[in-house]
Amino acid sequence: MTKPLLFSPMQIRDVELKNRVVIAPMHQYSGVKGFPTDWHLMNIGRFAVGGAGLVFVESTKVERRGCGTVGDLGLWDDGFVPHFKRLADFLREQGSVPAIQIGHSGRKARRFRPWEGGGPLEQSPEIEDWADWELVAPSAECDPGDPRPRALALDEIPAVVDAWGQAARRADEAGFDVLEIHGAHGYLIHQFLSPVANRRNDGYGGSEENRMRFALEVIECVRAVWPDHKPLFLRLSVEDDAGWGPDENVRLARLVCEMGIDVIDCSSGGIRGAPVVSTGPVGYSYQVPYAEKLRAEADIKTMAVGLIVHADQAERILQEGRADLIAIAREALHNPNWPLDAALKLGVDEAYDLMPSPYRYWLSKRASSVKDLTVSTAVDGIES
Repeated sequence: MTKPLLFSPMQIRDVELKNRVVIAPMHQYSGVKGFPTDWHLMNIGRFAVGGAGLVFVESTKVERRGCGTVGDLGLWDDGFVPHFKRLADFLREQGSVPAIQIGHSGRKARRFRPWEGGGPLEQSPEIEDWADWELVAPSAECDPGDPRPRALALDEIPAVVDAWGQAARRADEAGFDVLEIHGAHGYLIHQFLSPVANRRNDGYGGSEENRMRFALEVIECVRAVWPDHKPLFLRLSVEDDAGWGPDENVRLARLVCEMGIDVIDCSSGGIRGAPVVSTGPVGYSYQVPYAEKLRAEADIKTMAVGLIVHADQAERILQEGRADLIAIAREALHNPNWPLDAALKLGVDEAYDLMPSPYRYWLSKRASSVKDLTVSTAVDGIES
């Protein structure tokens, strides 16, 4: 049979993905002073073993004050590099391309973890560098009930831009083959793009062109140090319900395509406080129209994400030309072997070849030796 598009290889610059399944970057809030732990190795390792072509390490902060919680990861110092290299090397050894997202929380920094309530963090003796963990933003604007950030001075902005470039350099030294810039979800780059969060009256605020300036300078700085043969992604909130919408993102995507962005990761929401804001109901594939629009109108590769749960759903998105890559997020937390499961359901020959040898051998042996076996993810129970 013809191989499904979802399990066809894809070349981006010099990097080849064995399939179009991407594990999206998902915050774990489990770092220790910015360093990854065994939790992170376990978390991403099971996605690689499950057969995904590309696996992202969660949003990793480019400077200390960009951390959202005490558990955020960081790449603001060269001392982090060996610890992230361990993650990149392990992903590659299991057959997945290692990727990492870099970001800065801006005014959304210094908060409790979501399962601790997610509100503004309170000062405590355990946080030794409280004064350094400063809330900064394009403007001194905040959500109701949140502490007010300090607006970045004009002469401070170049150093913040450079922090992105330095983090990109460290990501390369750690061995990651794909890098994503986080420009969505109400974090610092998105704050500059937003007419709600950005009330500046200098070259970084006011007009749409000026509000794009910070994002474009970050991309230019990152692309200058990120090797030309490695792909660079950009995550955008294509609709934020706050004045930064699909048409604005099309215009931005056209510019960044010329600057060396290879793929737009199409998400939504963030400026008004909710983690996801959509103009319609949240349901299966609810953000796919954003990926479809940017792909068609900006002539750039896009990655679809957001309640993509089923194999046939993902395959249809690709077959209809609505996106180039499929990002699986919380469904991968539920089922880290989602790529294998999808390959079996789509009838991929030698589906178990997606997995490393210790898993491939035993699962292939069982499949060939046991007749009429139906795996647990295909049915509700032995009687169904």
